[in-house]
Amino acid sequence: MRILVVGAGALGGYFGGRLLQAGEDVTFLVRPRRAAQLVASGLVIRSAAGDVVLPSPPALLSHQIKSPYDLVVVGCKAYELEATITSFAPAVGPETAILPLLNGLRHLDRLTERFGYGKVLGGLGVISAALDESGDVLHLSRDHTLAFGELDGVRSPRVDAIAASFSQAQFDSQPSDRILQAMWEKWVHIATLASATSLMRASVGDIVQAGAQDVALELLNECSRIAAHNGFPPSHEALGRTRATITAPGSTLTASLLKDIERGAPTEGDHILGDFLRRGRWSTSDTVLLPLAYAQLRSYEARRARDIAEAAPAHRLAA
Repeated sequence: MRILVVGAGALGGYFGGRLLQAGEDVTFLVRPRRAAQLVASGLVIRSAAGDVVLPSPPALLSHQIKSPYDLVVVGCKAYELEATITSFAPAVGPETAILPLLNGLRHLDRLTERFGYGKVLGGLGVISAALDESGDVLHLSRDHTLAFGELDGVRSPRVDAIAASFSQAQFDSQPSDRILQAMWEKWVHIATLASATSLMRASVGDIVQAGAQDVALELLNECSRIAAHNGFPPSHEALGRTRATITAPGSTLTASLLKDIERGAPTEGDHILGDFLRRGRWSTSDTVLLPLAYAQLRSYEARRARDIAEAAPAHRLAA
Protein backbone atom coordinates (compact mmCIF):
# COMPACT_ATOMS: atom_id res chain seq x y z
CA MET A 1 0.00 0.00 0.00
CA ARG A 2 1.39 3.38 -1.05
CA ILE A 3 0.76 5.84 1.77
CA LEU A 4 1.09 9.62 1.60
CA VAL A 5 1.29 11.26 5.02
CA VAL A 6 0.46 14.94 4.73
CA GLY A 7 2.91 16.72 6.99
CA ALA A 8 5.77 15.45 9.14
CA GLY A 9 4.90 17.38 12.28
CA ALA A 10 4.09 15.85 15.64
CA LEU A 11 1.07 13.81 14.48
CA GLY A 12 2.10 12.88 10.94
CA GLY A 13 5.72 12.49 11.92
CA TYR A 14 4.91 10.05 14.70
CA PHE A 15 2.40 7.77 12.96
CA GLY A 16 4.08 8.06 9.55
CA GLY A 17 7.48 7.44 11.12
CA ARG A 18 6.24 4.34 12.91
CA LEU A 19 4.80 3.01 9.63
CA LEU A 20 8.08 3.72 7.84
CA GLN A 21 9.98 2.02 10.67
CA ALA A 22 7.77 -1.06 10.10
CA GLY A 23 8.76 -1.18 6.43
CA GLU A 24 5.62 0.35 4.91
CA ASP A 25 5.76 2.38 1.68
CA VAL A 26 5.38 5.85 3.20
CA THR A 27 6.09 9.26 1.69
CA PHE A 28 5.71 12.56 3.53
CA LEU A 29 4.17 15.59 1.82
CA VAL A 30 5.94 18.58 3.38
CA ARG A 31 6.80 22.23 2.91
CA PRO A 32 10.28 23.28 1.74
CA ARG A 33 11.59 24.12 5.23
CA ARG A 34 10.58 20.77 6.69
CA ALA A 35 11.90 18.97 3.61
CA ALA A 36 15.34 20.52 4.13
CA GLN A 37 15.21 19.61 7.81
CA LEU A 38 14.44 15.97 7.02
CA VAL A 39 17.32 15.81 4.56
CA ALA A 40 19.73 17.28 7.09
CA SER A 41 18.66 15.48 10.26
CA GLY A 42 16.25 12.74 9.26
CA LEU A 43 13.01 12.00 11.07
CA VAL A 44 13.68 11.49 14.77
CA ILE A 45 11.11 10.16 17.25
CA ARG A 46 11.80 10.31 20.98
CA SER A 47 9.36 8.07 22.83
CA ALA A 48 9.00 5.87 25.88
CA ALA A 49 7.71 3.29 23.41
CA GLY A 50 11.10 3.32 21.68
CA ASP A 51 13.20 5.95 19.94
CA VAL A 52 13.76 5.80 16.19
CA VAL A 53 15.98 7.70 13.76
CA LEU A 54 14.99 7.51 10.09
CA PRO A 55 17.69 9.10 7.89
CA SER A 56 16.36 10.95 4.82
CA PRO A 57 12.78 9.65 4.92
CA PRO A 58 10.94 9.81 1.55
CA ALA A 59 9.48 13.30 1.22
CA LEU A 60 8.20 15.53 -1.55
CA LEU A 61 6.56 18.89 -2.22
CA SER A 62 3.09 19.25 -3.65
CA HIS A 63 4.23 19.97 -7.22
CA GLN A 64 6.31 16.79 -7.18
CA ILE A 65 3.30 14.45 -6.82
CA LYS A 66 3.23 12.38 -10.00
CA SER A 67 0.59 9.69 -9.36
CA PRO A 68 -2.21 8.76 -6.96
CA TYR A 69 -1.63 7.04 -3.64
CA ASP A 70 -3.67 4.26 -2.07
CA LEU A 71 -4.04 6.11 1.23
CA VAL A 72 -3.64 9.78 2.16
CA VAL A 73 -3.33 10.43 5.90
CA VAL A 74 -4.16 14.05 6.78
CA GLY A 75 -3.18 15.58 10.11
CA CYS A 76 -3.12 19.38 9.92
CA LYS A 77 -4.49 22.28 11.94
CA ALA A 78 -8.13 23.00 11.11
CA TYR A 79 -7.36 26.53 9.91
CA GLU A 80 -4.87 25.06 7.39
CA LEU A 81 -7.36 22.60 5.88
CA GLU A 82 -8.11 24.47 2.63
CA ALA A 83 -4.44 24.94 1.77
CA THR A 84 -3.75 21.35 2.76
CA ILE A 85 -6.51 20.03 0.49
CA THR A 86 -4.98 21.93 -2.43
CA SER A 87 -1.56 20.50 -1.65
CA PHE A 88 -2.53 16.82 -1.66
CA ALA A 89 -5.33 16.88 -4.26
CA PRO A 90 -3.00 15.58 -7.05
CA ALA A 91 -2.41 12.45 -4.95
CA VAL A 92 -6.11 11.49 -4.95
CA GLY A 93 -7.11 9.03 -7.66
CA PRO A 94 -10.19 6.85 -8.29
CA GLU A 95 -9.18 4.28 -5.64
CA THR A 96 -7.58 6.59 -3.06
CA ALA A 97 -8.84 6.56 0.53
CA ILE A 98 -8.43 9.74 2.61
CA LEU A 99 -7.92 9.31 6.36
CA PRO A 100 -8.12 12.64 8.23
CA LEU A 101 -7.02 12.85 11.86
CA LEU A 102 -8.33 16.33 12.69
CA ASN A 103 -10.47 17.03 15.74
CA GLY A 104 -14.17 17.73 15.40
CA LEU A 105 -16.26 16.88 12.34
CA ARG A 106 -16.39 19.89 10.02
CA HIS A 107 -13.38 18.67 8.05
CA LEU A 108 -15.41 15.62 7.02
CA ASP A 109 -17.99 17.91 5.41
CA ARG A 110 -15.30 19.76 3.48
CA LEU A 111 -13.41 16.65 2.38
CA THR A 112 -16.53 14.82 1.21
CA GLU A 113 -17.65 17.94 -0.63
CA ARG A 114 -14.31 18.16 -2.43
CA PHE A 115 -13.55 14.48 -3.10
CA GLY A 116 -16.83 12.63 -2.64
CA TYR A 117 -18.30 10.68 0.28
CA GLY A 118 -16.82 7.39 -0.83
CA LYS A 119 -13.24 8.67 -0.64
CA VAL A 120 -13.28 9.75 3.01
CA LEU A 121 -12.82 7.66 6.14
CA GLY A 122 -13.37 8.68 9.72
CA GLY A 123 -10.30 8.72 11.92
CA LEU A 124 -8.76 9.98 15.11
CA GLY A 125 -5.41 9.94 16.81
CA VAL A 126 -5.07 9.63 20.57
CA ILE A 127 -1.58 10.90 21.33
CA SER A 128 0.26 13.72 23.05
CA ALA A 129 3.19 14.78 20.91
CA ALA A 130 5.11 17.88 19.88
CA LEU A 131 8.05 18.98 17.77
CA ASP A 132 11.06 20.37 19.59
CA GLU A 133 13.21 23.20 18.24
CA SER A 134 15.37 20.82 16.22
CA GLY A 135 12.37 19.16 14.58
CA ASP A 136 12.43 15.93 16.60
CA VAL A 137 9.05 14.37 17.36
CA LEU A 138 8.56 14.11 21.13
CA HIS A 139 6.01 11.52 22.23
CA LEU A 140 4.81 12.87 25.57
CA SER A 141 2.52 10.14 26.88
CA ARG A 142 1.90 6.40 26.75
CA ASP A 143 -1.07 6.79 24.40
CA HIS A 144 -0.43 6.34 20.68
CA THR A 145 -3.68 5.08 19.15
CA LEU A 146 -4.84 5.55 15.58
CA ALA A 147 -8.49 4.59 15.02
CA PHE A 148 -10.19 4.54 11.62
CA GLY A 149 -13.28 3.24 9.87
CA GLU A 150 -15.92 3.82 7.24
CA LEU A 151 -18.31 6.68 7.96
CA ASP A 152 -21.30 4.34 7.45
CA GLY A 153 -19.90 1.76 9.87
CA VAL A 154 -19.34 -0.97 7.28
CA ARG A 155 -16.23 -3.12 7.69
CA SER A 156 -14.97 -2.71 4.13
CA PRO A 157 -12.10 -4.40 2.26
CA ARG A 158 -10.15 -1.15 2.27
CA VAL A 159 -10.44 -0.86 6.06
CA ASP A 160 -9.13 -4.41 6.30
CA ALA A 161 -6.27 -3.52 3.95
CA ILE A 162 -5.35 -0.46 6.00
CA ALA A 163 -5.55 -2.51 9.20
CA ALA A 164 -3.17 -5.07 7.69
CA SER A 165 -0.76 -2.32 6.63
CA PHE A 166 -0.85 -0.73 10.10
CA SER A 167 -0.65 -3.99 12.04
CA GLN A 168 3.15 -4.19 12.29
CA ALA A 169 3.68 -0.54 13.21
CA GLN A 170 4.64 0.36 16.76
CA PHE A 171 1.39 2.08 17.69
CA ASP A 172 -2.11 0.91 18.61
CA SER A 173 -4.10 0.48 15.39
CA GLN A 174 -7.88 0.26 15.88
CA PRO A 175 -10.18 -0.40 12.91
CA SER A 176 -13.68 0.56 14.02
CA ASP A 177 -17.26 0.05 12.85
CA ARG A 178 -18.34 2.92 15.15
CA ILE A 179 -15.80 5.56 14.19
CA LEU A 180 -18.28 8.47 14.26
CA GLN A 181 -19.23 7.58 17.82
CA ALA A 182 -15.55 7.58 18.76
CA MET A 183 -15.01 10.92 17.02
CA TRP A 184 -17.97 12.50 18.83
CA GLU A 185 -16.70 11.22 22.17
CA LYS A 186 -13.26 12.64 21.53
CA TRP A 187 -14.86 15.93 20.41
CA VAL A 188 -16.85 16.15 23.65
CA HIS A 189 -13.65 15.54 25.61
CA ILE A 190 -11.60 18.13 23.71
CA ALA A 191 -14.35 20.77 23.63
CA THR A 192 -14.84 20.42 27.38
CA LEU A 193 -11.13 20.65 28.18
CA ALA A 194 -10.53 23.48 25.69
CA SER A 195 -13.49 25.49 26.98
CA ALA A 196 -12.60 25.08 30.65
CA THR A 197 -8.87 25.78 30.46
CA SER A 198 -9.10 28.62 27.93
CA LEU A 199 -12.09 30.27 29.61
CA MET A 200 -10.30 30.31 32.98
CA ARG A 201 -6.75 30.59 31.56
CA ALA A 202 -5.66 27.84 33.91
CA SER A 203 -4.60 24.22 34.09
CA VAL A 204 -6.97 21.51 35.29
CA GLY A 205 -5.19 21.34 38.64
CA ASP A 206 -5.45 25.11 39.15
CA ILE A 207 -9.17 25.00 38.32
CA VAL A 208 -9.68 22.21 40.85
CA GLN A 209 -7.64 24.00 43.51
CA ALA A 210 -9.79 27.10 43.00
CA GLY A 211 -12.90 25.02 43.66
CA ALA A 212 -14.16 25.66 40.12
CA GLN A 213 -14.32 22.06 38.86
CA ASP A 214 -18.12 22.36 38.74
CA VAL A 215 -17.66 24.79 35.83
CA ALA A 216 -15.72 22.16 33.91
CA LEU A 217 -18.31 19.50 34.77
CA GLU A 218 -21.16 21.70 33.55
CA LEU A 219 -19.26 22.28 30.30
CA LEU A 220 -19.08 18.50 29.96
CA ASN A 221 -22.84 18.31 30.48
CA GLU A 222 -23.47 20.93 27.81
CA CYS A 223 -21.20 19.24 25.29
CA SER A 224 -22.71 15.83 26.05
CA ARG A 225 -26.25 17.14 25.47
CA ILE A 226 -25.26 18.49 22.06
CA ALA A 227 -23.67 15.17 21.10
CA ALA A 228 -26.81 13.35 22.22
CA HIS A 229 -29.01 15.72 20.17
CA ASN A 230 -26.96 14.66 17.15
CA GLY A 231 -27.52 10.98 17.88
CA PHE A 232 -24.16 10.26 19.51
CA PRO A 233 -24.54 10.35 23.30
CA PRO A 234 -21.17 9.68 24.94
CA SER A 235 -20.87 6.28 26.56
CA HIS A 236 -20.65 5.90 30.34
CA GLU A 237 -16.99 4.95 29.96
CA ALA A 238 -16.19 8.00 27.81
CA LEU A 239 -17.90 10.35 30.26
CA GLY A 240 -16.03 8.75 33.14
CA ARG A 241 -12.67 9.28 31.44
CA THR A 242 -13.42 12.93 30.75
CA ARG A 243 -14.73 13.57 34.27
CA ALA A 244 -11.58 12.05 35.71
CA THR A 245 -9.41 14.20 33.43
CA ILE A 246 -11.08 17.53 34.24
CA THR A 247 -11.26 16.98 38.01
CA ALA A 248 -7.76 15.62 38.63
CA PRO A 249 -6.11 17.48 41.56
CA GLY A 250 -2.66 18.77 40.75
CA SER A 251 -2.97 18.13 37.03
CA THR A 252 -0.88 20.45 34.86
CA LEU A 253 -2.96 19.60 31.80
CA THR A 254 -4.18 22.40 29.55
CA ALA A 255 -5.73 22.22 26.11
CA SER A 256 -3.59 22.94 23.05
CA LEU A 257 -6.06 25.73 22.33
CA LEU A 258 -4.95 27.56 25.49
CA LYS A 259 -1.30 26.97 24.56
CA ASP A 260 -2.01 28.64 21.20
CA ILE A 261 -3.56 31.64 22.96
CA GLU A 262 -0.62 31.97 25.34
CA ARG A 263 1.86 32.13 22.47
CA GLY A 264 -0.28 34.50 20.38
CA ALA A 265 -0.98 31.94 17.64
CA PRO A 266 -4.14 31.25 15.66
CA THR A 267 -6.48 28.73 17.28
CA GLU A 268 -8.84 25.96 16.20
CA GLY A 269 -11.59 27.57 18.26
CA ASP A 270 -14.09 27.83 15.43
CA HIS A 271 -13.55 24.21 14.36
CA ILE A 272 -13.67 22.77 17.88
CA LEU A 273 -16.14 25.06 19.72
CA GLY A 274 -17.92 27.11 17.07
CA ASP A 275 -18.95 24.10 15.00
CA PHE A 276 -20.00 22.26 18.14
CA LEU A 277 -22.38 25.10 18.96
CA ARG A 278 -23.73 25.23 15.42
CA ARG A 279 -24.60 21.54 15.63
CA GLY A 280 -26.46 22.21 18.89
CA ARG A 281 -28.32 25.31 17.75
CA TRP A 282 -31.75 23.82 18.63
CA SER A 283 -30.70 23.14 22.23
CA THR A 284 -29.22 26.51 23.22
CA SER A 285 -31.64 27.21 26.08
CA ASP A 286 -29.57 25.00 28.39
CA THR A 287 -26.19 25.81 26.82
CA VAL A 288 -24.62 28.78 28.58
CA LEU A 289 -20.94 28.23 29.31
CA LEU A 290 -19.93 26.86 25.90
CA PRO A 291 -21.11 30.02 24.06
CA LEU A 292 -19.21 32.09 26.62
CA ALA A 293 -16.01 30.11 26.01
CA TYR A 294 -16.44 30.49 22.25
CA ALA A 295 -17.11 34.24 22.60
CA GLN A 296 -13.85 34.80 24.46
CA LEU A 297 -12.00 32.88 21.75
CA ARG A 298 -13.57 35.03 19.04
CA SER A 299 -12.55 38.10 21.04
CA TYR A 300 -8.98 36.81 21.19
CA GLU A 301 -8.93 36.19 17.42
CA ALA A 302 -10.34 39.68 16.76
CA ARG A 303 -7.68 41.30 18.94
CA ARG A 304 -4.97 39.20 17.32
CA ALA A 305 -6.12 40.22 13.83
CA ARG A 306 -6.15 43.89 14.86
CA ASP A 307 -2.66 43.68 16.35
CA ILE A 308 -1.33 42.07 13.16
CA ALA A 309 -3.00 44.75 11.00
CA GLU A 310 -1.62 47.56 13.16
CA ALA A 311 1.88 46.09 13.09
CA ALA A 312 1.92 45.75 9.29
CA PRO A 313 2.39 49.48 8.46
CA ALA A 314 5.30 49.70 10.91
CA HIS A 315 6.99 46.74 9.22
CA ARG A 316 6.54 48.34 5.80
CA LEU A 317 8.00 51.64 7.02
CA ALA A 318 10.96 49.85 8.60
CA ALA A 319 11.62 48.06 5.33
